[in-house]
This record gives sequence, structure tokens and C-alpha cells, in this order.
Amino acid sequence: MKWFNLSDNVNLLSIVGATIIVLAVLIVSLNAFKQMKNKREESELSEHSWDGIGEYKNPVPTGWAVMFVVLLVFAVWYFLAGYPLNKYSSIGEYNEEVAAHNAKYKEKYQTLDDESKLNVGKNLFFLHCAPCHGVQATGINGKAQDLTKWSSVAGILDVLANGSTGLGFGEMPAGLVEGDDAKAVATYVANGMQGEVGKDIFADNCASCHGDNGEGTEGVAPALNIYTKPDFIKMVLASGKIADSDASVKVIGAMPSFKAMLSEEQIDALSRYVSTLSKE
Repeated sequence: MKWFNLSDNVNLLSIVGATIIVLAVLIVSLNAFKQMKNKREESELSEHSWDGIGEYKNPVPTGWAVMFVVLLVFAVWYFLAGYPLNKYSSIGEYNEEVAAHNAKYKEKYQTLDDESKLNVGKNLFFLHCAPCHGVQATGINGKAQDLTKWSSVAGILDVLANGSTGLGFGEMPAGLVEGDDAKAVATYVANGMQGEVGKDIFADNCASCHGDNGEGTEGVAPALNIYTKPDFIKMVLASGKIADSDASVKVIGAMPSFKAMLSEEQIDALSRYVSTLSKE
């Protein structure tokens, strides 16, 4: 039987450990039963009794105490010097293989041209994003964000109209800026915080949270001076967008963080591709 292969250190150690535990239990149990059968005249009754039934004050059996200490020492040795910390681990082997693959992938990614990186991002989009955002990235009728409006005036107007929450920041209420003022601010942000159209309105209504130059405020509001760049998408992918279920703003759904799912290079490629989806 393969499990009884004593030439394998892991199997040998497991069998020896199991044997010691079984023998220890048998020895202690049999000794305890033996002591229960023998009446000890020198034993002292405790002060407690129940319906005339007393309880002897018996010291801890020597054999039990010795085996208890031995098993404690064995447990410490088992985890610190035995298996699994200093022996083969399938999880450890897998982690090493993943680390080696990521290092090779990172090195290869650095040599790709921009078009190849976009193709990598496109493949990642169909795998990780299309199930919610749709193959055409239109959000599947409100199931998820319409990415064809990303960084566009229309997309920013939608955020202003419905508010925003998630990304690890506070809630931005809906209708903070409306009408022509909203269109002017949306144009200003969509132009990369450049130009005079909407600049004053942004300063009066948005700068208190997003910063005078749209640089953002840590823990309060995201940076908008990178809103039209892949860097903003990287931030969204890394943090996820877990909306507050009690928020008064329009909540489409919860997008998990992809930081643990994708490497930095994959997030970079995916961000590059998403930034090209805007139809405006």
C-alpha cells in the first residue's frame, strides 16, 4: 500500500506519530481503569458529596502527566522542526511555481509594444470583465457600468446625476451639480482638468473634496486629474467598487478587487484596453 511506504519521510513520520498517539491513549486509559478498580484506603474524600456519594481526592496519574508532557513536546517539535514546516509542501511548491511564472511573465511583458499590451488587455477583459460589463462593454442594461462612456462627458454627467460610492472613499451625493453647470464640469474633467470651461464651477463645488487641481484627497475623494488615463482604471481594479447597500445613490452592483487575481502587468494591460473603450 502506498500510504505504508516507509521510505517516504512524510508517510513514516505520520505513521510513527499515529502509533505513538494510539499507544499513549491505550496506556493512559488502561492505567486509569486499573486505578478505578482498586480501593485505596489512604485516599481522602473531598468535602463535597451528593446524596451521600463522596468523591476521592486523587492526584493526577504519573503516567498521564508524563505522556501529557511528552505529547506537548512532540507537538511543538512536529510543527517547528518536523512536518510540514521543514518538509515538502504541495502548497509551497505551487507558490514557488506561480512566483517563477509571474517573474517570467513580468520580464516578457516589459518587451511588448503598446499594441501587444492592448491585445493582452482585450483578452483579460473578455475573461474577467465581459461577464458583467458585456462583450461590447455597455453594461448589459444596467447590470454594470457602461464602459463605453468611460472618461467621457456623458459618463461624468451620469456620475453627477446619480452620485457615486465605493472605491474606499466617502459617498458623493447625486445632483451636486446640475444642468449647464454639470455639463461644464463634465467637460472640464473630461478634458483632463484643462481649459477654462467649468473650471470655476469645479472650484466652487468639487475642489473641497477632489482638490484644487483634481489631485484627490486621501480617504475622502479620488483623484480626477487622472480620470481620463489608465491610472484611474488601475485604481478601480485594485480597490474594487463595493457600494454601500444603505447608500441613497444609484447602486449598480459590487465589483471585487482584482489585486489578488491579476498581476501588476495584467492590471496595466487591462487598464490600457478599458481606456480605449470610450465612444466619445
